[in-house]
Amino acid sequence: MKVMALDYGDARTGVAISDDLGLLAGETLVLPSWNHEKLVEEVVSLAESRGVETVALGLPRNMDGTEGPRAEKSRAFAAELEAKALKVVFVDERRTTVEAHGILSEAGKRGKKRRERIDAVAATLILETYLNGLR
Repeated sequence: MKVMALDYGDARTGVAISDDLGLLAGETLVLPSWNHEKLVEEVVSLAESRGVETVALGLPRNMDGTEGPRAEKSRAFAAELEAKALKVVFVDERRTTVEAHGILSEAGKRGKKRRERIDAVAATLILETYLNGLR
């Protein structure tokens, strides 16, 4: 069971794809989000080419659990992916970006590509959360 996790954002979308058994993150990348239609096409294409069965989409919630405008955008994005025959599940992504910053700081990662790395690491954390919930 292959799973793709997405950390959906306005500028970039982090992507993490599990191994074939759905146990570990096997691949990460970052897609530009500024062209929304192209992003949807790229996600669908990636899912098809990698044999993804489920898309775990990060759902941004406020710390009190309520949903704001970012969550609405994520829900609308999920509806577009579902219209393309992808199975989408939501994963609470509170604090994933903060954790991603911490992971990269500990690893000493700095520089221009840090923002992209943050999105990929955040997607990996979303993937891990989803996969751990299956066990």
